[in-house]
Amino acid sequence: MSSESISYQPTDGLCYDPSEPKYWDETALQKEVTRAFEICHGCRMCFKYCDSFPLLFSLVDEREQDVRKVTPAETNRIMDACFQCKLCEVQCPYTPRDSHEFQLDFPKLVHRFQAVRKRKEGFSLREKVLGNPDRAAQLARASLGLANTMNRVSAHRWFMEKLLGIHRDKQLPEFAPESFEAWAEGDGRMEGPEGAEAVLFQTCYVQNNEPQIGKDVLEVLDRNQVESRCAKGLQCCGMPAWEHGDLDTLRKQASANLDTLMPFVDAGAKVLAINPTCSMVMRREYPELLDGEDRERAKRLSAAIQDPGEFLWGLRQEPRFSLDFVTTPAGLVSYHAPCHLRAQAKGFKGRDLLKKIPGVSVELTMECCGHDGTYAMTVEGFEPSQRIGAKAFEGMQESKAQVWAGECPLAAIQFEQHAGTKPLHPFSILARAYRGEAFPGGCTVAEWKAKNPTP
Repeated sequence: MSSESISYQPTDGLCYDPSEPKYWDETALQKEVTRAFEICHGCRMCFKYCDSFPLLFSLVDEREQDVRKVTPAETNRIMDACFQCKLCEVQCPYTPRDSHEFQLDFPKLVHRFQAVRKRKEGFSLREKVLGNPDRAAQLARASLGLANTMNRVSAHRWFMEKLLGIHRDKQLPEFAPESFEAWAEGDGRMEGPEGAEAVLFQTCYVQNNEPQIGKDVLEVLDRNQVESRCAKGLQCCGMPAWEHGDLDTLRKQASANLDTLMPFVDAGAKVLAINPTCSMVMRREYPELLDGEDRERAKRLSAAIQDPGEFLWGLRQEPRFSLDFVTTPAGLVSYHAPCHLRAQAKGFKGRDLLKKIPGVSVELTMECCGHDGTYAMTVEGFEPSQRIGAKAFEGMQESKAQVWAGECPLAAIQFEQHAGTKPLHPFSILARAYRGEAFPGGCTVAEWKAKNPTP
């Protein structure tokens, strides 16, 4: 072991702002990587999340406890094992969020590492495809349903695995024949910002794969007399590109979203992002990753970002808040807390809203499901994602609930494939209860109240 100790204090290479030249300096970056490895290896609190930390600890233990002996190739492996769940940052006591002097943010360090590395190496075909879900969906819709069919053909999935590195056994999201935006425009939802309380950021998943979630959110808002709007031309939030270090694509998509959303923000509307990943990126990442005028606009957008549950929970004391539910699950609902919702530290208001349905109690599962963006889709990530998500699958199953809930639609696919049940977005459950749709094991609210009279 080297006799020279490594200080936990920030080096002169500390930087989480890609607008600063130092961010892209490889020597400065390596100083911070070494420091972070030393802090994390000394702490070892984050042993149960992604494989980055167990791999780091194992390598350091093999090298006489000296993080400087971790090779560049091994460093690549450590950084590639991070799938940006953000839970290490949530748990870490040494972060800028906690105003700690060490100023350690491991996920941001990984983003910086990948951005510097990819600027030199370029992006693979898989990274380009997975980093632009809107383009992939446009091609899928143009196939008139053939893409969905082919994604279920084993020979085609084998070819996709060999060409793109997308695991042949991964359940992929279906592409909707009509985008959410096309439906919203036909339904007269594309009004201007005047008088709007909220504008929906439907996210690329709802836009391209499951528009019904967006429709359910709007229905619940309507039933609570919220003046809501949709906006034409919204793009992916940029996280699929940024998780591979593609800052240019994120900035391009973010700028387009700012152009579309800022008139609503300036008119006083909240921006409701359905997917917690998107609300996290727009609330926490845009103000730090964008530059120039876009950074200033992003700060104003950040203050307006909410998830739908956070927004509706804020109206619960108002007379317009509707409890006119017709049906109820009438029992336990198993709720998964998405990692990127935990990272925002805003609570689980979607869960809390479900408790407003008569007869509903909610059991919480906090473990990561392991999907995490596109990680579970990859050849190298598919099997580890199952192992990492095992506790979440078990936690949801142990509740014995017939109705599962969770805000993250990609996590829902992960649970459906590996735990046998697909969680519903809380607003889809609320919408079904308002509409009077039946739930497994449920009943009407009138029937429940007859069996459970108020004392």
